[in-house]
Amino acid sequence: MHSHMTSLRHLSDRDVDYLVRRGAWFAGPESRGHRPLADLVVGGFFRATSTRTRTAFASAALRLGAGHVAYGPEDLQLNTGESMEDTARVLARMLDALVVRTAGDPREVEALAGQGRMAVVNAMSADEHPTQALADLTTMWRHFGRIAGLRILYVGEGNNTAAALALALPRYAGVSLCLATPPGYGLDAEILAEAVRLAKEHDASVWETHDPADAPGGVDVVYTTRWQTTGTSKPDPDWRAVFAPFQVNRALMARHQEAVFMHDLPAHRGEDVTAEVLDGAASIAFDQAENKAHSAKAVLEWCILGRNE
Repeated sequence: MHSHMTSLRHLSDRDVDYLVRRGAWFAGPESRGHRPLADLVVGGFFRATSTRTRTAFASAALRLGAGHVAYGPEDLQLNTGESMEDTARVLARMLDALVVRTAGDPREVEALAGQGRMAVVNAMSADEHPTQALADLTTMWRHFGRIAGLRILYVGEGNNTAAALALALPRYAGVSLCLATPPGYGLDAEILAEAVRLAKEHDASVWETHDPADAPGGVDVVYTTRWQTTGTSKPDPDWRAVFAPFQVNRALMARHQEAVFMHDLPAHRGEDVTAEVLDGAASIAFDQAENKAHSAKAVLEWCILGRNE
C-alpha cells in the first residue's frame, strides 16, 4: 500500500492534520528507535539545488531504517532520451518511494506518479512545495500547540511555498492568512480561489493584497521567502524595486510585537529579511528547518505504509 504526495490538493483535511501531528511526534523522544521502513529503499532525485529538503528526506529515510539512493540531475538516462514514464516504471521495480524535485515542470511529478508500485513525493515543483507547508504547519503546531485560530501574514512573492501554505492553512478553523505580494508577483489565481473555497468551508479567511500597508497588524506569524525563488528568474530588470517595500525588517515586525518570524530558507540578509530579524529572538526559522526532517519522516511513513491513525 502506498500514497503519493504530489499536491496538497490530493490530501484530505484528515490527512493534513495527521501528517502535521505525526511530524510533531517524530520530533519528540518517543520516536527514537522507531524504524518502520527497515528493509525498504527510498530514492532521491533532485533536478534542482536543495539543502534542507534533500537532507531532510535522506536523513529521514535512514533514521526510519530504509536504504537511500541519491540521483543528481545528470545521473539518469532521461538525459539520453528515455521518457519520464519509462524511468518511473523501472525505478518502481527497485524503490519503495522516490522523492523528486523537478526542474520546474509539475507534469514531471505526475508522470513519475503514473506507475502503481512506488510512492512519489513532490519535493518542490514550479507550482507547489507541499512538503514545505507540512513542515511549516508542524513548526506552528510545536510552537503554539495549535493551528486553529492562528493569524499568519505572508510577505513576498506568491511562489510555490506561498501556494502550499494557502492550500494547507485554511483547513483549520479560524485561521487568518493574508498574502502581501508585490504587484505582478501574486499567487496563482486558481490556487487563490481554491484557498478561499477551503477557508469558507472551515470558517477561516484567506486574502491577498499588493499593498503592505493593507496587511493586518498583530498577527501570530510573519512569514517570508527569498525573493529569487529557486530555479527561477524574473524578466523585469527592475524587480528589486518592486519587492523592496515587502522586506521583513524591524519596522514591519514592530507592528507584530508578539509574532514569531518564519522563513523557508535560504534567506538573503538585507533583501527579503534583515539580519536582525532572521537572527533575532522572534525568529524560529532554524527550528523550522529542523522540523523538515521530522516532517519528512511522517511523509515517508504515510506514503509508503499508508498509516493514518
